[in-house]
Amino acid sequence: MAMLKSLMRIAGVEAHPVSHTERLVSVAGGLVSIGLVYWISRKAMGAEAALFLVASMGASAVLLFASPHSAFSQPWNVLGGHVLSAIIGVAAVLLIPQGWLAAPLAVGVAIGIMHYGNCIHPPGGATALTAVLAAPVVRESGFMFVLMPVLLNAGIMVIVAAAFNGLFKWRRYPAALYAGEPEVDDSAHYPDISHAEFVAALAEIDTFIDVSEQDLLRIYGLVTRREVDHSDEG
Repeated sequence: MAMLKSLMRIAGVEAHPVSHTERLVSVAGGLVSIGLVYWISRKAMGAEAALFLVASMGASAVLLFASPHSAFSQPWNVLGGHVLSAIIGVAAVLLIPQGWLAAPLAVGVAIGIMHYGNCIHPPGGATALTAVLAAPVVRESGFMFVLMPVLLNAGIMVIVAAAFNGLFKWRRYPAALYAGEPEVDDSAHYPDISHAEFVAALAEIDTFIDVSEQDLLRIYGLVTRREVDHSDEG
């Protein structure tokens, strides 16, 4: 059993303390949002092109409804990530006729642009790649592809996420408007906690946290070590 747990930890398998209700809410959010996005994509681009676009929006749905508090899921990340990546993807299609070169360049440059735009959204890479894969449609529509359907669909995703997640008081979207967010007190001192108390607190949050338990414990350990170091200086 110990060996199995070690192998699971190495493989990145974590036992996140999330309830069945939370999982079902995530499923429902994905169903509603992608249903709307697919319908609009079909109207705007036709059935075949809609299939390409829904792939990147489907990835956004995972973040928005399975991890709504994530930095990657916030409105600017979703909108900026998709739009900037779409611009790069369209530019790659129009400037580089070789698909084998346009595809990796579009994704690589999109990652860099999202970094500098402070709007990293992993599905944005899929949007950049989508533009290259749907090159015939993109060449015909040009940069209108960025406005419709990309911006339109990303906007729908954000609106649905805000409305849907707002129905459940434990969900945070957008995170900055979350009423239960504690105020930051730089002078506060936090007592030592046991591992069991730490896990219990994670379970009480009841939403997927995209930071591993080990990383959170490491951060707490670094903070408490600094507390000790500062006290020694005094």
